[in-house]
Amino acid sequence: MQQATQDEETLFRDGVEALGQGRAGEARERFEQLTAAGSAKPLTWLLLALSCRATHDIEAEEAALGRLLELEPHSINGHVMKGDCRAARGDETGAIYFYKAALRYAQGADLPADVMGEVRRAEEQLAGLNARAHARREAVLSKHGMPPESWSPRLRQALELAAGRKQLYLQQPTIFHYPELPQVQFFDPGQFDWVPAVEAATAAIRDELVALLKDGTDDFRAYIQSKAESVRLDATKSLVDNKDWSALFLCENSEPVAKVIERCPRTWAAVQPAPLTRIPGRGPTVMFSLLKAGARIAPHTGMFNTRLVCHLPLIVPPGCRFRVGNEVREWREGQLMIFDDTIEHEAWNDSGEDRVVLIFDIWRPELSEQERDELTALLAG
Repeated sequence: MQQATQDEETLFRDGVEALGQGRAGEARERFEQLTAAGSAKPLTWLLLALSCRATHDIEAEEAALGRLLELEPHSINGHVMKGDCRAARGDETGAIYFYKAALRYAQGADLPADVMGEVRRAEEQLAGLNARAHARREAVLSKHGMPPESWSPRLRQALELAAGRKQLYLQQPTIFHYPELPQVQFFDPGQFDWVPAVEAATAAIRDELVALLKDGTDDFRAYIQSKAESVRLDATKSLVDNKDWSALFLCENSEPVAKVIERCPRTWAAVQPAPLTRIPGRGPTVMFSLLKAGARIAPHTGMFNTRLVCHLPLIVPPGCRFRVGNEVREWREGQLMIFDDTIEHEAWNDSGEDRVVLIFDIWRPELSEQERDELTALLAG
């Protein structure tokens, strides 16, 4: 047994030396001897694949890579090389699959320089393949009288996802997930009949806000509190007890704040027609949200996907942006934004002035009255 081990070590060492010196045929012979003897070491199969590549035997290379991926399913080099083989054989769909797998396994990993080089090459190859695939899809649609400028929004998004131009963002509620709800980043305010009345009240709401701000912002408190649920602290850790992102509540987790409502009666009245999430101890929350000049809210997700969050922009200097999933928008004063906050989102105030929006939460429109009653009982408990 010891002699066999020594022979395997010698064959492996000789194979590595031959491959490093450009004697690919000799290296291949050594690694084939090892694999024929039943070697289950992933590195041996990888080196055999590299030797086969150097001798221009793509069929043998793919066979070696197949065994490598059986032994080490998350091999980054193995997936990149397999993608190369599929591309060389004209199977672009297969190549895309293997390059994507390599990038998925590489994500967040601390990789050596040589593997990172392969990852970068996979990214470049994938970008080229995706661009060609997108061009073919565009040509097919154009041939049927459907040029890009005529595409429906969902088709455009589907094609941009397929081409790798956008990332697929899904709901990731931190506390409770309700199944089978559409994955929509921004909702069209036009589908809600109560929106025009809220937007029409913008000037009155802004007047009440300005009156409050004349007294300063001492009554605004840091939105992320150290006493809050720890599940929410990681993504926005830099804002814990930090008034760069602060709030003044008219209603917090279903509890009205009388002294603020007394000073902002038109604001409070304006949001009442909306389907607020009236859940004891949970909602609604209605607040003025202030983001200081130069501040940023890091990417994070909300707690429940059974609600949507509404922003009514009130004071928005240029340079204030908001991203939900793939889409970045600028707040426009008086124009409601309605979005799913369990999809990753973040905000920037790159201006020299503070930004203030009115925020309130509503039930998702897909939920039936029965579901709302059930959820109210559950979440209040």
